[in-house]
Amino acid sequence: MGKAEFLQLTMPHQGIIYKVVNIYADNKEDKDDLLQEIWLQLWLSYPRFKAASRISTWMYQVALNTALTYTRKSATRNRHLRTIAAEPVIEEDKQVRHEQERILWEMIRSLPKAEKALILLYIEGISYREIAEITGESESNVGVKLNRIKQKMKHNLNTTTKTPQ
Repeated sequence: MGKAEFLQLTMPHQGIIYKVVNIYADNKEDKDDLLQEIWLQLWLSYPRFKAASRISTWMYQVALNTALTYTRKSATRNRHLRTIAAEPVIEEDKQVRHEQERILWEMIRSLPKAEKALILLYIEGISYREIAEITGESESNVGVKLNRIKQKMKHNLNTTTKTPQ
């Protein structure tokens, strides 16, 4: 199990790591630190990787566990929502979509850590069974929690988008 084999297996799925980093870290310095920590933990745990699960499932599990540990350790730091710089010229449809994406990611970033993990996996199209495998929860519990998270996000969206009359 060498470096070349590790890279060959993990590099096609590196987007997983960047998504987790972007959800759990607020600024460039924290993102860089978390990214490095996740890759380190993947490398250290690689010898114990069993091909019983998919490589992407294993990577999500390691990345999310590392992110949760990292955020607990850095909880004393001031945390600010990520700001997304607007493009200089954006077509109206793209601008609306961009704003909707910004609101969605802000809502996700404001969720408690465990809920962030579940909704991220859900958005990625991971099955409930695989989410259960990654998180260590039962498949039915994953479904219940995801429904609650979606309802909470919908409620928060309705609350924040209401305009005073």
